[in-house]
Amino acid sequence: MRQPDIARQTEKSAEEPYLSVHDLVVKFPSEDGVVNAVEGVSFSVARGKTLAVVGESGSGKSVTALAIMGLINRKSATVKGEVWLDGQELVDSNDNQVRKLRGSKMAMIFQDPMSSLHPFYRVGAQLGEAARVHRKISKAAARAEAIEMLSRVGIPAPKRRVDDYPHQLSGGMRQRVMIAMALINSPALLIADEPTTALDVTVQAQILDLIAKLQSEFNTAVILITHDLGIVADVADDVAVMYAGRVVESAPTSKLYGNPEMPYTLGLLSSIPRMDRERTDRLDPIPGNPPSPLRHPSGCVFHPRCKYKEMVPNNACAEVRPDLLEAEPAHFVRCHLPVETRKKIASEALNVSGGGATLGGTVSAAAAAAAAAASVQ
Repeated sequence: MRQPDIARQTEKSAEEPYLSVHDLVVKFPSEDGVVNAVEGVSFSVARGKTLAVVGESGSGKSVTALAIMGLINRKSATVKGEVWLDGQELVDSNDNQVRKLRGSKMAMIFQDPMSSLHPFYRVGAQLGEAARVHRKISKAAARAEAIEMLSRVGIPAPKRRVDDYPHQLSGGMRQRVMIAMALINSPALLIADEPTTALDVTVQAQILDLIAKLQSEFNTAVILITHDLGIVADVADDVAVMYAGRVVESAPTSKLYGNPEMPYTLGLLSSIPRMDRERTDRLDPIPGNPPSPLRHPSGCVFHPRCKYKEMVPNNACAEVRPDLLEAEPAHFVRCHLPVETRKKIASEALNVSGGGATLGGTVSAAAAAAAAAASVQ
């Protein structure tokens, strides 16, 4: 199969994408019908860059990551599209080929480290196994590498902790063990699925700093799956917003926070408390609930919850499925509203005048609010 010329949905870079996902589709049969978990997702990420994938629960973020890793059971699910990793197509590769890449060229940090680590084996044995599966090294060498990795991820007394069981470690330390396991073979792609879930805010900051440090050291491409827009504003180079199994907006972080054009993205930002103004008004949450993956609505999947759908003539929002189009360089949006209308709506909703305040000179007041909200959670 020839690698296609994929329309880049992240900021153009001199580097070629290390991972390119094109028109990925994942469907699960069930007693109630077909579950459309992922429908035509496309994005790419280069080495040394971080792509954040955001959206509400059930939008398809984790399923997309599992499909990239080859962890979807092909006997009970349908996976279509193309996933290119360092020039190799994974969807049409057999399980053995993908298994060799998993843990060596690509690795994943899962949401719950307690359920991802085996409770009957010491953490050092699990780290050593991850190394020995992909490289011909002795048990002694694998143990030495496990101790070194535990030290590098900031676990105190690694020579003693290497013989601990997972239940003997705190939540933050278990998450560090998962990061060590993911990075013990120096993979070029790291997928972090909600790596800071259920951790207190200080441990969250430590984990994110650790991932950034190791990314810089190994020149790793990182996909960060999260719902925390404050974290995204701080660490991501590019953002892909998912809704109902689709990417509805993608752009470099500064562009997306400075000018969110999809009403769903705007809704996510408007739902965050603003720390740069008095708390006189209630938050403006997105009305309704995400659609069932069994029955996605016709037209724009977001239109039942969109307050601006009446501004589009001929009932197009309810009848015509919008394509993901480039509204401006490197900024892709899936919406029927005209570009100027979207910009006006965003400016009024976020109350950003004259370009707005900035965070680090790159992100708008919306990002500042998001980051500030995250810091006080």
